[in-house]
Amino acid sequence: MDLFTAMKERRSCRNFLPEPVDEATIEKILEAATWAPSPLNSQPWEFRVVTNKEIKEKIFSEGERCRKWALEKSGWKWLGSYTLDFLKSAPAIIAVIGDPKKSGVDMFAEEGPMGYQAACAAAIQNMHLAAHALGLSSLWFTLFDKKALREILDIAPEKMPLALVCLGKPVSLPPPVPRKEGKEKTTYIR
Repeated sequence: MDLFTAMKERRSCRNFLPEPVDEATIEKILEAATWAPSPLNSQPWEFRVVTNKEIKEKIFSEGERCRKWALEKSGWKWLGSYTLDFLKSAPAIIAVIGDPKKSGVDMFAEEGPMGYQAACAAAIQNMHLAAHALGLSSLWFTLFDKKALREILDIAPEKMPLALVCLGKPVSLPPPVPRKEGKEKTTYIR
């Protein structure tokens, strides 16, 4: 599959078939993640693969708690009808965990380490593209409290849970979403 086609055709999925994702496929997706760039080649990511129903239920409950909190804080009416059932139905959820101590030279910057987060985001993008190339759909999910997710997934306090990537075969493919042209978001400094 052509890379540019994969980038344009990949969609976020919130409706998965119950068919499990085999471990060999998950390993290919994780291998793609590890080829992402990172500051000083620090490879600041760790992964937890969740297929356990009870753990997915805990993740769902935490997501629901955060959804209700976000609705109250933001007033965004769409959050009232936003359903998180995909957290229970996704055959696999991969937690992406970053290590702030593996951020590169920016760990000494006044604003604090950010490079590890960007590297983990690149790994997540690789995971999405690999899943798509392997005939799966995925979703990048971040509506959780980091402390609660650390407890659910037994993550060390110094590590940062950054995202959950839901994986599985889609019930149906969502339609494309509009994108602004790159020109609208780009300034050249000459």
